[in-house]
Amino acid sequence: MKNQLLKSVLTLSAFMVTMSVSAQRPIIQTKFTADPAPMVHNDTVFLYTTHDEDYAPEGYAGFRMKEWLLYTSTDMVNWTDHGKVANLHNFTWAAKEISGWGGFDNGAWAPQCIERNGKFYLYCPLQGRGIGVLVGDSPYGPFKDPIGKPLISGKYDSIDPTVFIDDDGQAYLYWGNPNMWYAKLNEDMISLKGEITKDTNLTKENRGNVHFQEGPWIYKRGKQYYMAYASTCCPEGIGYAMGDTPTGPWVFKGYLMKPDGRSSGNHPGIIDYHGKTYLFGFNYQLNYAITNKHHERRSVCVAEIAFNADGTINEEPWWMENQNPSPIRTFNPLRRVEAETIAWSEGIKTCSHDNGISIVATKNGAFIQVANVNFGSKGASAFRALVGGEKSKNISLEIRLDDLNGKLVRKIQIPQKTKSGKYRTIKANIPRVTGVHDLYFVFNNIKGEDNHAYIDYWEFK
Repeated sequence: MKNQLLKSVLTLSAFMVTMSVSAQRPIIQTKFTADPAPMVHNDTVFLYTTHDEDYAPEGYAGFRMKEWLLYTSTDMVNWTDHGKVANLHNFTWAAKEISGWGGFDNGAWAPQCIERNGKFYLYCPLQGRGIGVLVGDSPYGPFKDPIGKPLISGKYDSIDPTVFIDDDGQAYLYWGNPNMWYAKLNEDMISLKGEITKDTNLTKENRGNVHFQEGPWIYKRGKQYYMAYASTCCPEGIGYAMGDTPTGPWVFKGYLMKPDGRSSGNHPGIIDYHGKTYLFGFNYQLNYAITNKHHERRSVCVAEIAFNADGTINEEPWWMENQNPSPIRTFNPLRRVEAETIAWSEGIKTCSHDNGISIVATKNGAFIQVANVNFGSKGASAFRALVGGEKSKNISLEIRLDDLNGKLVRKIQIPQKTKSGKYRTIKANIPRVTGVHDLYFVFNNIKGEDNHAYIDYWEFK
């Protein structure tokens, strides 16, 4: 397994070096992520995703999904990995075998999280078993199952939930493939108010009109309601319909992004943040960097979208012809920064440990980029990080500005982890750095499959 993982990272890294920085790139590179569910809370974007596992038994190319992940950003370009927020074992009622690889440990499909009255509700579909709900006191979790049973049973096409609270306080839950279903929620957000309803005009059969497939996402702008969804199959694009009420009737308006043969699936998520509107989805770009074979290993992307005077939305070009969003603010390095905060990376994975999440450099020349970093007019003259090396005593960390081969600020040796596996703190004085730069951490002298380097956090002073 370790050999396979290293091989995939090396192949992927070789590909990513050739990618144009002006083209749309997946916002997460350290894991395969899909089904983006963004939420804005306390001026932070919380991005919940599914997780496509890297590997499965030989010949298996289907979905291998065990858990739900969380990433955050405050600038739309640098994303922090918070690891797993929940998995299938949060739902004891779902512990039964299903067809395909993995048994119970498979089928953690597209979720969505919403806040109400200081609680956070994470709606999770479990393939073939229904839609459950988890509740937490924080958007980071921990989350617990408050009802011990499905909120929506498996007989109602129970995948891909999207949840919405209207201005009058009424909450709605939508889901489905091949039909879209919806129900009102009580204020407790864990029980239904009234009957489950099947929408009659958002159906797969109605291809000539709405092209509905799956993955609905409800969004409101002013007094106008929007339903975006994975449209047509296969490949799937992202279509959308508009309505005057939260239950329609929905009128198909076109595509947010047309189907493209480079991606068999899609799943929209839409948020407003700092006066802009963002569309999330996914493609298979990083999978095809490793192999020309189709595997359900997807990568989340995001693009800014624009509205016309009549409320319709401009169609966006396909992800790989699109642009990554511009940063909405600069990034402050004069504080403790979790090293898993990344705008772009190559040869990097993330892992969990006692202190949280770390980055893992797996190859010589591996690097992370943190974008739009503002050292200010006074600048920084010192650097500190919690790090650890494995196997080799000669791993070095280069701090560079503006480019992978840009100005070298300092080269630092990374000490090996302690015998008990603990990380060590490194400190170094640096020539004073001022102004705004892209910041690069580059790893050298990593040799062999078990020769890795780790960073838990870093900071400048």
